[in-house]
Parts: sequence; structure tokens; C-alpha cells
Amino acid sequence: MKKAEYFKYILEFETPGGTSRGVLHTKETFILTITEDGKTGVGECGIFRGLSYDDVPDYEEKLKWLVEHINENEEFLKDELLHYPSIWFGYEQVVRNLEFGGNIYFPSEFTQDSAPIRINGLIWMGNAEHMRKQISDKLQKGFKCLKLKIGIDWPSEREILRQLRSEFPGNQLEIRVDANGALSFEQAKTVLRELAELDIHSIEQPIKAGNISQMAELCRITPTPVALDEELIGIVDSIEREELLNQIKPQFIILKPSLIGGFSGSDEWINTAEKLGIDYWITSALESNIGLNAIAQYTYTKQNPLPQGLGTGGLFTNNFESALVLNGDLLRFNASAGVIKLPE
Repeated sequence: MKKAEYFKYILEFETPGGTSRGVLHTKETFILTITEDGKTGVGECGIFRGLSYDDVPDYEEKLKWLVEHINENEEFLKDELLHYPSIWFGYEQVVRNLEFGGNIYFPSEFTQDSAPIRINGLIWMGNAEHMRKQISDKLQKGFKCLKLKIGIDWPSEREILRQLRSEFPGNQLEIRVDANGALSFEQAKTVLRELAELDIHSIEQPIKAGNISQMAELCRITPTPVALDEELIGIVDSIEREELLNQIKPQFIILKPSLIGGFSGSDEWINTAEKLGIDYWITSALESNIGLNAIAQYTYTKQNPLPQGLGTGGLFTNNFESALVLNGDLLRFNASAGVIKLPE
């Protein structure tokens, strides 16, 4: 018989993270464990307040339900948790960790520390000086792909991008931007054109999610590739997923397993996108080192050649010990890392 437990954990930012939705100081998450036959699996239900589809009043009640029904068959659990993607994601992690033990979720060359994952460097919003300092730090560390949050002050952000591009041409530095839905439709058309002039790789979620016809029009006319991000949240039916991508026809989609139904949800989005000729990459969503480790291992199995959007857990002052190591822009797994120690 399996025994499940969970506890809430508040991650604290070392430096507040600025986005167009506001400044983040803390990040709430829930750690789920299952014990069976003397072995314990660990996973993270990485809810993102204000963004997650399952940011609802009965969230913890549903976690308690899972704990009480942990010995039910997986299909029954999945049906019940269909509208709780972060809880399902935590369950998927626990089950795989229980099977493989240690820090392992997806055994591969990555978990043997013989192959890395190339990632982008994330630049948080802030004043120009703060953003330039972040950019300088990432470039010194050897990043060849940067992702900048934009949408608070586009003229200032455009100037930072212009200066960055004048120093580092496109064949030396790939630049992505993420608006988090902050632009209006008319503003987005102008920004997309100006981004193309700066040889920007792509823009994530230029306008607010849910404006399907406007997003489709932007993707049709854009000179800068558009990547859907928040647009995918809450679309849990496979037919609806295909309809959404068929209607909008984006150039990319961004997969955040905590927000779109875990590994199985990500697999379904990937299969649909590939049928339609749409590319993708995978991104973490401020998980602790527990969820991040699982996402990184999953990401490696996809063998996607693009730089992936995987954080390193260094944003938080009270994170769990990490099995991941960053060398330049290459994320590696420390095969000798011990099992993550949870609070007593």
C-alpha cells in the first residue's frame, strides 16, 4: 500500500523578479511524497498563483483528496485531476521517482552526467541599469541565448535591445523576448516590426491570452516569430488543443509542465504541434529544485536542439539542494548528488 503526504513550502526570491504582471517576492509551492515498500518518491505541485489554471480556492482540498485516494488506479486519478494540472504534474513526478529512486525521474545520458542541456539566460524586468547588469552577468558566463522580459516601458526596452544587438550580431547572440501578454493588439503590430529590425528570434505571448482572432492575425502577418505561452493554459482537451493551434498557427509554443498538465500534457501538446509543423521549447515556471530537476530530465529526452528555458534554482534563498549544475549556458546533472533532503 502506498502512503502519500504533502506540505506547503514558500520559496523566497533573493532578488525580486520583475514581470509585466508585477514584482515577485515569494513563490508558493507544494511538495508531494509517496512511500511504498520502504522507498519514497518526491514530486512538486508547482502552482503559480495568479497564472495557474488550478489557482482555485479548493486547491489544497484536491491535494488532500489525492493523498486519500493515492492507491486508486492512475486513469481514475488523472480524470479527477484533469483541471488541476500542477497537482497531476506532482503526481507524475512522484510515481517516476518512486520507480527510479535517488534524484532520477527520466534515466538518460543526462542523468549519467555525460550530456548537457543548453539553456537561455533569463533577464528580469527592471530599470535600464538593472537589466543591463543582468545582461552583462549572463554574457560573462557564456550565454549565447538571452530572454528578456518586456512590456513595462517599450521605448527603454527597445533601446536596451538595440544596444545589445549593435554589440552582438545575430550570429553571436540569440535574443528572445517575453511580453507576458502586456501589449495591446495595435502596439504589438508595431513592436513585432521593430523586433524584426533588431533580428530578434521570437516573442512570447505578445497580447493577452484568449484573444484568438487577434493572436491569429499577429501570427499571420508578423515578421518576428510568435511563441504561445499563457495561451496554452487551461486547454485540457486534445481536440481543443488542436483547434487552438490550427486557428492561431503560431511559429512556436512554450511548454511549462507545471501549467499544462505535466509530462503527459506536454507530450500531447508536442504531438499536436509537430503534426502542424509548429516548433517548441520547454520552460520551467519558478519551481523549486525538485520540480526543476524533473523538468530538466524530461526535457533532455525530447532532444530538442533549441536552447531551453530552464532556470537553475538560484533565484531563491531557501531552495532545496540541487542535483543540477550550470557551466556557462550548459545545464548538467550531478550524478553523485544525494537524495533531496526535505524539511523535518
